[in-house]
Amino acid sequence: MVEAVLIDLFSLPANLQNNIQGLLCNMLETIEKRSSVPAPFVYVVCCQRQGSERNGEQESLLPALRDFQCLKKRLEVIRAVTTAAALYTVKQRLDEKDLSIIKVILPTLRKGLMKVYIDHLFTAVYQFEFEDLQVASDCENLQIAEPQSEEQTLSTEDVALIRSEIQTYLASLPSLKGELTILRSSLIPDDIFLHGFTTRTGGISYIPTLSSCNLFSSSKRRDPQVVVKENLRRLANAAGFNPETFHRVKIDHANAVCIMGKTEPDSYDGIVTNQKGVTIAAPGADCIPVLFADPVRKACGAAHSGWKGTLLGVSMATVNAMVSEFGCNVKDILVVLGPSVGPCCYKLPHESAKKFHRIDPKCVRLFDSASPYIDIRRATRILLESGGILPENIQDDSVTDQNQNITFCTACHPDKFYSHFRDGTNFGTQIGFISIKD
Repeated sequence: MVEAVLIDLFSLPANLQNNIQGLLCNMLETIEKRSSVPAPFVYVVCCQRQGSERNGEQESLLPALRDFQCLKKRLEVIRAVTTAAALYTVKQRLDEKDLSIIKVILPTLRKGLMKVYIDHLFTAVYQFEFEDLQVASDCENLQIAEPQSEEQTLSTEDVALIRSEIQTYLASLPSLKGELTILRSSLIPDDIFLHGFTTRTGGISYIPTLSSCNLFSSSKRRDPQVVVKENLRRLANAAGFNPETFHRVKIDHANAVCIMGKTEPDSYDGIVTNQKGVTIAAPGADCIPVLFADPVRKACGAAHSGWKGTLLGVSMATVNAMVSEFGCNVKDILVVLGPSVGPCCYKLPHESAKKFHRIDPKCVRLFDSASPYIDIRRATRILLESGGILPENIQDDSVTDQNQNITFCTACHPDKFYSHFRDGTNFGTQIGFISIKD
């Protein structure tokens, strides 16, 4: 069942936009008759001419639709200077109402172009279907037609222009939830390394569980890659690294490690490098983003350590890669555990809890319960120390000076961090990042 209808009049000349009220109403009535109850939400997208008075144009635009809107409360006319701005506004409306199934009615020649915009601004969460809108030059005829096979084939240059238009628009948007904030550890020397852990503020993601500096996109979430890219651009600008030489682990919840400069595995939860100016990162939204730094051999690493990765030893696998690839001494490596779900909140089924209990009984609280509380941070520390990392070279939530603590519980601080445990499936993601300064 179609949940929303997008009528694209963006390419129509202004004189046609202002003289098709009755025909549009006929189209809306047709849409309503085709749809199940309730009728879908309808968004009519039109071009806002540069330099025009928005309010004046809004008053003169499609006046017959105002009556329809008063009756139905499900119609909105959206005017914008660019298609990117118009579609992003439509996306916000869809997300406010949690709508995902959209019919797009548009001139045939706009279909190829519209699909490029949709591919960039929407994820696989949304389902689109298309119908052709036939418009005669004198606007005597405006009707929905069966989809035609002919649509404009866009050149590589056209696609690049669309991408640039989208990026420019997103870059113009204000930051949400305050300024971008980066947490840094005093353990990692800042004369050699650039590093930090992000929080959720200072980006443009607007969906409540993703707002605002979400740094991960997937086919199951509503934040598209272009929004995450803009958030990353703002982070890079604030932190001082190049977003074009940024590499994030490809999560598998296991213990594979990627060596920068060698063949990249299909998936991996650890990454190491000794290349200057290359920023590597690990995400976390309850799982631990772990950063590694060797100031002697000037090498660094990042790892994503969830409960499965912790048990599989992803942190020590990252350490071992630094030792074998770059000649690091394990006693020189510094390790910092970033914001992650704490033992105050995190539970696992009893069978999984047994594996943490074997590492150290203190890693499990209420062990005899069906879902004991688990301390994956303590387990990570124990495994690192067992592998030869010096206790004083590990920074986690055991620091005595709480002013130095950066290993906050993500679930306990909704104003600062994302949390899968707290927010459910459409959750945002923060990262830990590190690079060797030039």
